[in-house]
Amino acid sequence: MAVLTLAQALNQALAGALETHQEVVVLGEDVGRTGGVFRITDGLHARFGPERVVDTPVAESGIVGMAFGMAVGGMRPIVEIQFMGFSYPAFDQIANHVARIRNRSRHRFTAPMVIRIPYGGGIGAAEHHSESAETIYVHTPGLKVVVPSRPADAKGLLAAAVEDPDPVIFLEPIRLYRAVKEQVPDGWYTTRIGEAAVERSGDDVTLVSYGAMMRETRQAADVLAAKGVSVEVVDLRTLVPLDTERLLASVEKTGRLVVVHEAPRTLGFGAEVAALVAERALYSLQAPPRRVTGWDTVFPLKKSERYYLPSVERIVTAVEETLSA
Repeated sequence: MAVLTLAQALNQALAGALETHQEVVVLGEDVGRTGGVFRITDGLHARFGPERVVDTPVAESGIVGMAFGMAVGGMRPIVEIQFMGFSYPAFDQIANHVARIRNRSRHRFTAPMVIRIPYGGGIGAAEHHSESAETIYVHTPGLKVVVPSRPADAKGLLAAAVEDPDPVIFLEPIRLYRAVKEQVPDGWYTTRIGEAAVERSGDDVTLVSYGAMMRETRQAADVLAAKGVSVEVVDLRTLVPLDTERLLASVEKTGRLVVVHEAPRTLGFGAEVAALVAERALYSLQAPPRRVTGWDTVFPLKKSERYYLPSVERIVTAVEETLSA
């Protein structure tokens, strides 16, 4: 096993997909000769050629529409959208065609395709380059939504997404691309979509997050552990389908829940998690669920990012308030 960054693990998964499945093509803006805006597709154009790794015009709706046609026709396209804010022009194709084709055709057709979308702030960009709008895709029936936070998970989940018979929105946390490293298994392997990971067992409180905010969540758990708090850390990994069973089991054990994400607070995914726990594990709760989130505002410019993104301090404070409730 090699020690890889999340970016390197994704590159390996893409190379493995192209090598293992002849029906796979990678397409998007600058994914070919340039290797992608974040260099995730680096080297693939030279290795597999321009017919398998395709540079497209700057037209997100056209890119996704073309990939949808390929998928219905029996191919397995992997689309790269450069930033989450750039995915909005393609939402018509995603919501009205990609997500609906199985239902619309009464299961005669499906769209086995992956739409990779780098998301989130913390890299000094702004607005459309830093948004965390996963709720839009979670709220669209017919899509799976996957958000890895570790290199090994990223490789395995992307492989699973490629082999899935239905469309997968694969969200990649930009600021974790080269910020985390770990040992990643060699070769082609899949990590099951729809399973959360209990990264740390604890008894006092369940701390839940996904994607980019898992780094701060893990750090907060370390701070709390030093204070004698037994924290259970859950990385959701997949928002749709959600691992309800593992989530509820954790909260039923600890009696307390704190959810962390950088998306805006109102109708963020944390609200769904809190509501689910309130509906199905109410009698296990010893305190109201709490959310630590971004704010209900446009993502700010670089100088103000640190005020927008949930910090370790905010997470620790939320847990301590939950324990004292």
